[in-house]
Amino acid sequence: MPAVSHFAKPTQWPHYLRAVVDIAFPAHVIRVTPGPLDGASSLPYPLDSAYTIHIVTAFNPRGRHDTARANLRAQHELLHSIGLHGLQWWPAVGGDPAGTHAEISAAIVGLDDAQARALGRRFGQDAVFAWSPASWRLLSCADAAHDTVITGWHTALFTPPSHRFSQSPAA
Repeated sequence: MPAVSHFAKPTQWPHYLRAVVDIAFPAHVIRVTPGPLDGASSLPYPLDSAYTIHIVTAFNPRGRHDTARANLRAQHELLHSIGLHGLQWWPAVGGDPAGTHAEISAAIVGLDDAQARALGRRFGQDAVFAWSPASWRLLSCADAAHDTVITGWHTALFTPPSHRFSQSPAA
């Protein structure tokens, strides 16, 4: 069961709790799915255990559905910001497990949780994800609250990349 802090949750919060994220590493795609905190997964964590991968998007700020053009423009600004800071990142797509809603994202290495929250907040996001060997975390970007939902994680490997990278962006 997730560890949940008490705070005013955005209306989309239940969707964030179920979201899966596909990360496109050079040779394959790994899908990360929230799961129990039992430490069991089919694949090992892909980086040295000292690093956390934060997943941030600029799509659909403040929980509203924006146009594809506005979402892509905002995502381009996010990637430009990541590049200015010299951070390592991989393309990612987050969305519901059924694949009916997907948002282009970036899986970023080199941020701490506060920096990831600030980046999400800058792009109007309710939350960002943090993946580490120990947990899959949903981090609130709200100014007043630094709340977190912690779960375990499971992974699946896709070679070639999952179909979610070839879909047109969700509006």
